[in-house]
Amino acid sequence: MNMEKISKARIKWIRSLHQKKVREQEGVFVVEGEKMVLEGLASELHTLVALVAHKDELSIVPEDFREAAFSADTTEMEQLSGLKTPNKLLAVFKRPELTATQKGFELALDSVQDPGNMGTILRLADWFGIERIVCSRETVDCYNPKVVQASMGAIFRIQVVYTDLLSYLSDTKRPVYGALLNGENHHAVSYKPDGILLMGNEGNGISDKLIPLITQAVTIPRFGAAESLNVATATAILLAEVRKND
Repeated sequence: MNMEKISKARIKWIRSLHQKKVREQEGVFVVEGEKMVLEGLASELHTLVALVAHKDELSIVPEDFREAAFSADTTEMEQLSGLKTPNKLLAVFKRPELTATQKGFELALDSVQDPGNMGTILRLADWFGIERIVCSRETVDCYNPKVVQASMGAIFRIQVVYTDLLSYLSDTKRPVYGALLNGENHHAVSYKPDGILLMGNEGNGISDKLIPLITQAVTIPRFGAAESLNVATATAILLAEVRKND
């Protein structure tokens, strides 16, 4: 199979996309790994910009996308990759243009910082059928390569919107369920199907400015000595409760 060899200029460009400011300027992001790339190619939300395959693995490139594909040797794949062990397939996708429209049950994230947590929360949203996550502008970039990898493909199915969370929650007429240490036992809460579950920062929790906008504070009862739960773990427990009667 003949495929155009990747140029030094294109390698330099793809490498630059590991920087958040460049990703935002270009409106694109990088995905690595055969499974993840193929999920991206099947996504309705994302458009392929470029595809790079190892020269010995060109057969893994779907025929419909070969015109946008380039071949690379091992050294070039290592230069492109943000991973310790480069994959055989890498792609650049266009970021979808989404707006914060209020629909269905949503997750709202206030300044969640850890890429691993963000990726896991994307997977949880995917598992529990939450179609949209609304994030404060201080929340980690969902197209950070570490987030993309941790999402295990969920990034292609979940709509993620960054906005002024204070304005967004102020404008909503829907119930806002905020995860706080002094809330009502989450087992006793009756979640509305059009509600918003608000999760806070790993160290500081929900911002003081957002607390007055919470309709119902919810908490996961503690039985041991731990000071807090990991935000992704807490999200999993609460979403399971949200979906309990669905």
